[in-house]
Amino acid sequence: MEFVNERLKEFNQYAKNKKVAIIGVGVSNIPLIDYFYNLGSKVTIFNDKELDELPQKIVNKINFYGIETSLGKNYLSKLKGFDIIFRSPSCLPTVPELRTEIQRGALVTTEIEMVLKMCPCKVIGITGSEGKTTTTSIIYEVLKAGGYNCYLGGNIGTPLFTKIKEMMPDDIVVLELSSFQLMDVDASPDIAIVTNITPNHLNVHSSYEEYIDAKKNIFKYQNEDGILITNYDNEITKEFNKEATGKIIYFSSREKLENGWIVDQNVIKECNDRVRRHVLNTDDLTLRGMHNYENICAALAATKNLVDIDTAVKAICDFNGVEHRLEFIREIDGVKWYNDSSSSSPTRTIAGLKAFNEDIILIAGGYDKNLDYTPIAKPILDKVKKLILIGDTATKIFNCVKEEGEIQGKNIDIYLCDDLAQTVALAKKYAKPGQIVLFSPASASFDMFKNFADRGNKFKKLVNNSAID
Repeated sequence: MEFVNERLKEFNQYAKNKKVAIIGVGVSNIPLIDYFYNLGSKVTIFNDKELDELPQKIVNKINFYGIETSLGKNYLSKLKGFDIIFRSPSCLPTVPELRTEIQRGALVTTEIEMVLKMCPCKVIGITGSEGKTTTTSIIYEVLKAGGYNCYLGGNIGTPLFTKIKEMMPDDIVVLELSSFQLMDVDASPDIAIVTNITPNHLNVHSSYEEYIDAKKNIFKYQNEDGILITNYDNEITKEFNKEATGKIIYFSSREKLENGWIVDQNVIKECNDRVRRHVLNTDDLTLRGMHNYENICAALAATKNLVDIDTAVKAICDFNGVEHRLEFIREIDGVKWYNDSSSSSPTRTIAGLKAFNEDIILIAGGYDKNLDYTPIAKPILDKVKKLILIGDTATKIFNCVKEEGEIQGKNIDIYLCDDLAQTVALAKKYAKPGQIVLFSPASASFDMFKNFADRGNKFKKLVNNSAID
C-alpha cells in the first residue's frame, strides 16, 4: 500500500488560497516561494532589503509569479491579515509585528518547525553553543553507512520542508538547530542532542536565559519515548534531567559515568551499570581535540540502537572533519596551518587551542557579539607563542591577555592587523618549523565577511597563495 503523509496532505489543503507571508529570502525560505505559489496560496515576500539588493534569482521569481512584496526599511509594516507566516531564523518571534499577528490568530511558524511536525519518520536534532555541526555531520555519515535514507537539514544541508512529500516512515531526518530556529517551536525531535551551552548570540537574544530557554525546546516537547543526549560536564545541560520527559543519556570527558558515554585515557567507552566497554581509541581518529571526542560520544549515543557499532566506528574513523572546523590546510616550511573559522566564541577557540600539543601562532578577532573574553586569556598565555589580532574584538582580546599576563608575570608578542592578508603575512614571517598556525577567531565574521565560511575560504586562499610566493 502506498504511503500517504496525512498530516502534510491536510496542511496543503488548508494552505490553498490562504494568505501566506514569507519573511526573509535566505536559503531555508527560497523553496517556500515555489511551494506555496504552486499550492495556490496568495504569497507575499517580506525582506529588509530593497528589490535591487535581492539576489537575481529571487527577483526573477517575484517577476515570473507576480508575487506581492514588502521590502526595505519598514518591511514589516504591511504584515497584517495573513493566515500563515513563515519567519526566517533571523526574524525573532519577539518582533512586535509578529506578536500582533499571533494574537490575531495567524499561524506563525518556520521551515524547521513544519519539518518537525510534518515529517513521517524519525528525527534526530542537534543543538549547542559549540560542536553541533560536527556532531550532526558524524551522525549523518554513521546513518548513511548503516544503510539509511537520510535527510540533512537545519543549519546545514538543504531546506527540507519541500522534501517532506518524498520522505518515508523508515527514513531518518538529521537537523542541526540554532537557538533562533528553536526559539518558538512547540515540537521536538525524537532524539535530541545538546552538546553544551555557553554564552552566545547575546547581541541578539534579550538575555542569557532567553538563549537557554530556546535551546530547551529541542527536548521540551518530547514524549516518554523521546531521548535526550547531553553533556554531563556542562553545568547547564547537566540539569536538563529535571525537565526531560523521556530518557536522558549523558556523555563526559571528565567523569567515569555509571551509565552513558565517556572519554577515558584516549579511549571512548560505553558505560552500562558501571561496566565500561572499549569502543574506539582516539589515536585512530582523524579528528583532533577533546571537544571532538565528546561530539563522537554524542553521535554514538544517538545511533547506538540504529546502526551496528562496528559500522558506526568505521564511519567515524573515516570521517575527516567539517570544513572550517580545525580544518588542516597544508604544511609550509615545516609549519602546519589550520582553518577554524567556525569558532565564533571564546569557548570554541579555547577548545581548538587544547587540541594541539605544538606551539601555536594564533590569529583571532572579528565581530563583537558582546561576549566576555576574559576566559580566553589564560589558555592563550599557556599555548600561544605569538598572538595576531584583527577586527572589532581585537582590542578586547588584547586587553584581556595583557591583564592576565600581568597577573601571571607572562608576556607574549601581540600584533594588531588591519586585514586578513596582513595576519597571514605576519604568521608566515614568525612561525617556526614544528609550530601550528591556527586561525580561530573567537568572534563572529560579520564585521568583514559574509559569514564564517566566506572568512574561512578567504583565509585558505591566502594561505595557499602564500605557499607559492
